[in-house]
Amino acid sequence: MTSKPGAIGYVRCDISGVRQKWDEMQIRSTAKRLGYDLRKTIVFNERTADPIYRLRVVVTRLGVDAVIAPSGHHFDPAWAAVPAELVAVADVITVSPEQTYARWATGYMPAGLDGA
Repeated sequence: MTSKPGAIGYVRCDISGVRQKWDEMQIRSTAKRLGYDLRKTIVFNERTADPIYRLRVVVTRLGVDAVIAPSGHHFDPAWAAVPAELVAVADVITVSPEQTYARWATGYMPAGLDGA
């Protein structure tokens, strides 16, 4: 029996607002549909110091393969940019629009995330 790859959810409660429970449900649904074992959902707000670093620590400690967020705005409220430093350690999946930013075995970042 093979085990499912692990994932964590990520929500910025100040971005979700009253939709937070809905966003968390969408993360759970996406994880299940894509075959991930959702270990936990991390909730930060605009006052959380260095949230991407903290997510990387959680990814490393739990040994998960993916981070699932409602949208790129939860990483970067202004530009909806998915951080390359997070993609370097885990696949990043956004629910809306549904997009996967996958780590590459070559060590190179996907186009658009490497600054080129």
